Amino acid sequence: MIVLLKAGAFLAFGSSAALAASCGNTGSGFAAWKQEFAREAAAAGVGDRGLQALSSAQYADRTIAADRNQKSFNYSLEKFMQVRGADTIVAQGRKRLARDPDFYRSLEAAYGVPAGVLIAIHGMETAFGSFMGDSNVVSAITTLAYDCRRSDFFTPHALAALMMVDRGSMAAGAIGARHGELGHTQFLPGNALRYGVDGDGNGVVDLTREADALASTANYLRAKGWQPGRGYQKGEPNYSAIQEWNAAGVYQQAIAIMAQRIDG
Repeated sequence: MIVLLKAGAFLAFGSSAALAASCGNTGSGFAAWKQEFAREAAAAGVGDRGLQALSSAQYADRTIAADRNQKSFNYSLEKFMQVRGADTIVAQGRKRLARDPDFYRSLEAAYGVPAGVLIAIHGMETAFGSFMGDSNVVSAITTLAYDCRRSDFFTPHALAALMMVDRGSMAAGAIGARHGELGHTQFLPGNALRYGVDGDGNGVVDLTREADALASTANYLRAKGWQPGRGYQKGEPNYSAIQEWNAAGVYQQAIAIMAQRIDG
């Protein structure tokens, strides 16, 4: 994958003061930026473990390359669905639903989100967990916070990642996607911190565990206005919640179409 713009970042600690570190468009200023950002992170409540993770972060060239080259979002809907393997996602998604219908029914009962939507997102984001990324989360997300193109958007996520490390809910060496997304459905750190749910009841929110990731995805969609029992195709009440998941129009439409095919 993987593409971004998962909307809804918005952490209480994402104050204007936390956006003051000087951004840059090359890696040459990253070390100096980290020193500035460390002071701001400490003021926002990040402790020693989080600050050490920041100190160890490396400028992520592959992240910048990925951020500059999200070409698939310029495709037509038909081409996008072909490139992203929509037919395969639907076929595999139907099998997953048939294999464990009680699990998906429990999620719909708790959050109001039907199986097809969660399964379509899961398939689109990581091919059902088969590839959850190859990049250090802290390095990726701090690189994007430093980069001038979307610094304001990614800075709260960078703070969230450092807080997660500080609290022990994410390892400093955690691996995710090239924009710093985590787990089966690719949550940005700020969203993971805010909407993460312990779906399997083991007392830990771990988005690399399928049950936690899907419960968290349903929780996110509910928080974004999902209405149980209402439609989710374009023009229907719940389509706006899908729009909150990803800002790309072809992605939104693909999720809705695949979900309907999976739900039958």
